[in-house]
Amino acid sequence: MEYSQFDKTEYREVHPKNGLIYRFIKRFFDILLSLTFLLLLGWLILILMFIKFCEDGHNPIYTSIRVGKNGKLIKFHKIRTMKPNAEELKQELIDQGLNEADGPVFKMKNDPRITKVGKVYRKLCFDEFPQVWDILVGRISIIGPRSPLPKEVEKYNEYQKHKLDVKGGLLCYWQVQKNRHDMSFDDWVELDIKYVETRSLWVDFKILVRGFFSVLFDHTGE
Repeated sequence: MEYSQFDKTEYREVHPKNGLIYRFIKRFFDILLSLTFLLLLGWLILILMFIKFCEDGHNPIYTSIRVGKNGKLIKFHKIRTMKPNAEELKQELIDQGLNEADGPVFKMKNDPRITKVGKVYRKLCFDEFPQVWDILVGRISIIGPRSPLPKEVEKYNEYQKHKLDVKGGLLCYWQVQKNRHDMSFDDWVELDIKYVETRSLWVDFKILVRGFFSVLFDHTGE
């Protein structure tokens, strides 16, 4: 299944696709870094999964269907940080008017669906580790806009869909902003499209370095 596409002719005349060399080098480093991470820290991922399983006895891996490049649906993996019935509880929270984000996304600073172990994992970004596998097999990249949920994309306007022009990723401009949790959905989209328009090896490197320091030293909004 793919989402209906829109006319990108004018957009691509102004912002042409990056060349084959850029895409090859980007993919090469995705494979190299993700494979190295798995070889060095695969044992840690297994321990984190076991701890999560011991918390509630449920599958520690959460598989989500996301929208990738050009509207293609992809599988997206994380260590589960929420209660098993999180989706049902999400609708209840929305009905109660507790969504603290604008636009089609849902966010709560103190989300009651997150478990005790889940809070620790989120603070330390441990829940993101399984996505390294998704990078290795090519579903997502290290650098790129976050792949959204299908329900969110259904509410996008034509301009917002431009963030789907590239492969999704772990890190992008939004993730390395210190005030990211105070930004509006429109601001988030603008940053994602900024990446689509300006992406290069140098831009990817800068985002990677800033993301590394953000994980280590910046836990704003946690």
